[in-house]
Amino acid sequence: MSDSIHVVCPGCKQVNRLPRERLSANGKCGSCQSVLLGKSPVHLTGVDFKKFIGRNDLPVLVDFWAPWCGPCKMMGPVFEQAALQLYPQVILAKVDTETEQGLASQYGIRSIPTIALYRQGKEVARIAGAMDLQNLTAWVSQHL
Repeated sequence: MSDSIHVVCPGCKQVNRLPRERLSANGKCGSCQSVLLGKSPVHLTGVDFKKFIGRNDLPVLVDFWAPWCGPCKMMGPVFEQAALQLYPQVILAKVDTETEQGLASQYGIRSIPTIALYRQGKEVARIAGAMDLQNLTAWVSQHL
């Protein structure tokens, strides 16, 4: 029997079991047929945040940002590139703190952009401020 992991669908948020050796094989959700591990960040809301970070067996890197924030705008393309480089070992997600103020408050987000790394629902590392791609991927690797 193969080693399987749980992956939350970015579309319908259902939990799927996926063989670890097939992480990069474009596995699809059993419920909605969405690709389970995309190469771009997933947008999360207060409704699905806790389930998404808590039920994924893969680490989830979250960018807490706002559309009016200059450093966040600079960080956006870097985060997209990081999604490509960290695929399929890390899932990247974004939370718009402007529309999800309650979520930002609940998780103690005091400045943006804030990048937080979660493993099985628990925060394992956090850093505030914009970073370039090399520093971001090095920071993630240091905390995996």
